[in-house]
Amino acid sequence: MENARDSLDQEACYRAVLTRDPRFDGRFFTCVKSTGIYCRPVCPARTPKRENMRFVISAAAAEEAGFRACLRCRPETAPDMGAWRGTSNTVSRALNLIEAGALDEGDVDALAARLGVGERHLRRLFRQHLGAAPVSVAQTRRVLLAKALIHQTDLPMAEVAMASGFGSVRRFNETFQALYGRPPSALRVRAERPWDGGVRLSLPYRPPYEVEAMLAALKADGETVEDGVWRRVLNPATDGAMGEVSARFEAGDRLAVTAALDDLKALPGVLARVRRLFDLSADPEAIQRDLSIDPLLAPLVKARPGLRLPGLWLDEAADMASDRLEDDRLAGRAERWRPWRAYGVLHLREAGIDGAAIMENDDEKDAAKNAA
Repeated sequence: MENARDSLDQEACYRAVLTRDPRFDGRFFTCVKSTGIYCRPVCPARTPKRENMRFVISAAAAEEAGFRACLRCRPETAPDMGAWRGTSNTVSRALNLIEAGALDEGDVDALAARLGVGERHLRRLFRQHLGAAPVSVAQTRRVLLAKALIHQTDLPMAEVAMASGFGSVRRFNETFQALYGRPPSALRVRAERPWDGGVRLSLPYRPPYEVEAMLAALKADGETVEDGVWRRVLNPATDGAMGEVSARFEAGDRLAVTAALDDLKALPGVLARVRRLFDLSADPEAIQRDLSIDPLLAPLVKARPGLRLPGLWLDEAADMASDRLEDDRLAGRAERWRPWRAYGVLHLREAGIDGAAIMENDDEKDAAKNAA
């Protein structure tokens, strides 16, 4: 079975690093054998010698191989790499559960059972698509969230440990000591400031992004949106905590999120739902590439490459949101849109094109072709 690292064109990755091409940010990571550090393709540091570099598809693969995150380019600030999500429904669902904390207290066997697959099969899929084991992906998620909290918030270190999914402060300290050779507190460059009880984080996404269209769609779906700010009151039964979360778009392709929770252990799950609701993991380049195969969709996607798919705050469905098709009339034509069928329907709807008319036109063309 092909490994995720084998699927990368190593020389193409090297060329992207040489030019610091932002289009590749988050699509792969550079492991530098001479320093033991892994970086984003856009890292401003001096480019290492080619023989000291190898490229992996995920931060988890880099950390599993023994590399530690660069403190200069900060891999936790890279946009989520969503292009692969269309290749495996099982991995996509597993990642959603891991992001929500499924492996913070449970194990891989339980995760596989929730997904309806065998544990060995799940490990093979993760190795194929992410180049790392599920437990490595979960630990990297915890570490990178902790780094973001250390750099962006004033949370005390004990609270950072809880908010990032570590079961204990001791485990938190040991993990950072092993990865960085220093305690987590040494990564906070500014002086401690009083914590006001709220967590403020900046979540990256890959541009372009139609902000107004997304906010309008969320409001139409019943979400609270006022003056460009989205808000939601949290429910302990579904969110694991009481409190409120809000978000607004800011410069630099970021969604600024503020969460006030009575239990910080719920933060990873809340952030995962915010990412899903705002479709922050979408890859506009992959969507445009695949949907443009259809001559009807090609000009629509080209005109609005930043159109995103509004998500659901609670989504327990077994299939990928990107591939859902609610209009059965389009089923035949939409087969060529996989795994982005929902985006195809979204573009048609935004353009005011009726699905029934499309299929009638296709039927007429098929009839004419058969008659000839």
